[in-house]
Amino acid sequence: MGAGLAGLRTAEALRREGWAGGITVVGEEVHMPYTRPPLSKRILLAGGGHEEVALRLRPSTHETRWLLGRRVAHADLDSRLLTLGDGTKLPYDGLVVATGVRPRRLPASVGGPRAVLRTIDDAAALSRRLSPGARVAVIGAGFIGCEVAAAAIARGCRVTVVALDRVPMRVPLGTTVGEELRRRHRDAGVDFRLGTSVTAVDDGGVVLADGARVDADVVVEAIGSAPATGWLEGNGLDLTDGVVCDGTLRVQGRPGVVAVGDVARFPNALYDPVPRRIEHWQTAVDTSAHAAATLVGDLTGEPVDAPFGTVPTFWSDQGVVSVRSVGQPGIADEVAVLEGDLSGEAAVGYRRDGQLVGVVLLGMPKSLGPYLRTLTTELASARG
Repeated sequence: MGAGLAGLRTAEALRREGWAGGITVVGEEVHMPYTRPPLSKRILLAGGGHEEVALRLRPSTHETRWLLGRRVAHADLDSRLLTLGDGTKLPYDGLVVATGVRPRRLPASVGGPRAVLRTIDDAAALSRRLSPGARVAVIGAGFIGCEVAAAAIARGCRVTVVALDRVPMRVPLGTTVGEELRRRHRDAGVDFRLGTSVTAVDDGGVVLADGARVDADVVVEAIGSAPATGWLEGNGLDLTDGVVCDGTLRVQGRPGVVAVGDVARFPNALYDPVPRRIEHWQTAVDTSAHAAATLVGDLTGEPVDAPFGTVPTFWSDQGVVSVRSVGQPGIADEVAVLEGDLSGEAAVGYRRDGQLVGVVLLGMPKSLGPYLRTLTTELASARG
């Protein structure tokens, strides 16, 4: 279930693992799988459609069936039966949960027209509205919000970012790096209204909690995402924040059911036993390969018990700087510059209880590989 990057790569990995039976991929969008990171970067800057971001399908001697533009309504894990939104019933032997996330939305009572950025259609529609001189209000100062702001500034728009947090990207990157990124965006022309909420949206802009108004021709809602798990309710699963998996990416003691990508909450063998979700492109790829091996093992009666471990990586192009990250900086309790100057190019180290758990690079693209190797070695050594 899910026809994005994680769903596609899992289907391909199942073939590599020797699965020769039928594979059906169900996707809510009408498009074949595509990569999402360019949506808030290339597509917003230059426009384009599905052909610019489509993922290449690797050849296979076994056919995969694609059911696109179809929503999964409910899963009965005990009966191994899926029900789609149009009433179609799909029995299965093995199930891959790859439904990803949906944009979080402000309450409907806030009103007004609000764009979101999740799909290629969202990106194409928003790109057409970023004309020079347009006033753009971005609600949310996370990665997507700041990437949209940077793209809009580059398109000649006037941009205001509104957010509850007092520092952009505080949760994933911490206050030190977040403050520096705010400075760079501000110098590029972005106006920030932080530490406040939006109470209303209308055709002319947004109203803040203190009564202030931000005039806007375009309002973009970028307040985070929520795992798409509603179709799994009623099966006794912990769906508090995604789908909880064991160390092999098997879903909560359910042989024949695995979860991958943004929706999966799993313990990382290189870190600790705490299940966490990781919404990164590379993690979608990595979880797919491991989950496919687990699933084939369950289906063939040869269970796989190898724990999944990964050093997550991601990048964010925000115009004023390219941010690259390895590891999990969001779990750190100490942040310090390892190399360079924070106001220019720098490598920033994130430690937890003295152990290096992540590195964020501002610029310095050639340093990504060396820091990834260093971090991987230190984490493996610490885990024994």
